Amino acid sequence: MSGADAWDRLWTPHRMAYIKGQDKPRHEGPGEECPFCTAPSLEGDVSLVVARGRLVYAVLNLYPYNSGHLMVCPYRHVADYTELDPGEVSELGAFTQHAMATLRSVSAAQGFNIGMNQGAISGAGVAGHLHQHVVPRWGGDTNFMAVVGGTKTMPELLLTTRDLLVAGW
Repeated sequence: MSGADAWDRLWTPHRMAYIKGQDKPRHEGPGEECPFCTAPSLEGDVSLVVARGRLVYAVLNLYPYNSGHLMVCPYRHVADYTELDPGEVSELGAFTQHAMATLRSVSAAQGFNIGMNQGAISGAGVAGHLHQHVVPRWGGDTNFMAVVGGTKTMPELLLTTRDLLVAGW
């Protein structure tokens, strides 16, 4: 029995940075405050970039729902899917397909959640820069931790996941 209420607790203080919006842009414009504008210019492990294309790139989510959760982002700072030009739409789709194939190859993903939150009201954490989530799923990847504990367990470190995806891409 731990604590007055008999609940065990898994402390995840690193999540508080996300909850409080640490390093979240104060505005929706392009530039140094936008993590999707700056990620491609960062080096190696710091960037978490998995692959770079001509118009889009793939980057691991710093606050993933599952191991391997990545995002496909245009280099150009646009907020809405309708603002993408045909080349960006095409490459974003091709990168999404390639991300799925890579995740199946390196981690035996059995399914995927793929989507975009358009606008802050829809839940976009960084609404000013479009990004498409690719979340790998496995049978049994949800358990009591998420249901009763409100906590997600991550079986792999981000840099380990990045190395696997880079090698498999």
